[in-house]
Amino acid sequence: MTGPGGARAARATEAAEDRIVLKSAEEIAVMRRAGRVVAATLARVQEACVPGVTTGELDALAERTIREAGAVPSFLGYHGFAASACVSVNDEVVHGIPGERRLEEGDIVGIDLGAIVDGYHADAAITASVGRIGPRAERLVRVTREALERGIAQVAPGKRLLDVAQAIQSYVERHGYAVVRELVGHGIGRKMHEPPQVPNFVDQAEQTELEVGMTLAIEPMVNEGEAEITRDEDGWTVRTRDGTLSAHWEHTVAVGPQGPIILTAP
Repeated sequence: MTGPGGARAARATEAAEDRIVLKSAEEIAVMRRAGRVVAATLARVQEACVPGVTTGELDALAERTIREAGAVPSFLGYHGFAASACVSVNDEVVHGIPGERRLEEGDIVGIDLGAIVDGYHADAAITASVGRIGPRAERLVRVTREALERGIAQVAPGKRLLDVAQAIQSYVERHGYAVVRELVGHGIGRKMHEPPQVPNFVDQAEQTELEVGMTLAIEPMVNEGEAEITRDEDGWTVRTRDGTLSAHWEHTVAVGPQGPIILTAP
């Protein structure tokens, strides 16, 4: 999750202290429990993304599923966000506020949510299809998901955040798309946002070396057109400036001794 509030909020508040918090194996196991809740909730919400459903109904389903699992929604009330899930449709990049909007055949929908278990967060996002989507939308969604996979593949002790960013950006741009620059991923653990920032692009990528026990929310946000974004008057909803489609995929990943451990995998 880029926020809600995005990287700016993370820098100004919880990420104000620069220390990266390494997690023990026991802490990572707790985060994996939270991650399973997130994965199960995303799967359930994805199934509910059908023509006619409202974004508010999807949010209610997400909250109910998280709480039924004995967890707490990470997003609800976070910096004043009024929902348990961000639901972003078509040209909305992230942080869409659920409400009365009804989904239509051919929409693509970014679902971003988190859960807290025993004081630890996990955070993930998918971009779901509503009915049958067009080939342009399908390609954007697929490339964004594959870019995330390529970024995660770079997670290993001794690698750098630069390597993660380079893998994501090069794959996205090779397919003719643009990576959003103004929002980035983040560290995660007892706080929703912890150091370090996790960019999806090289020109601002940190040189931070990855260590065993680091836990990262890696989340490429990819636009069909230009990289530039705008924010709605609601203060939350971020959308593409040129009105083209956007896709968003995210996993919470731990740096393990042999490589990545995807904590929000199903």
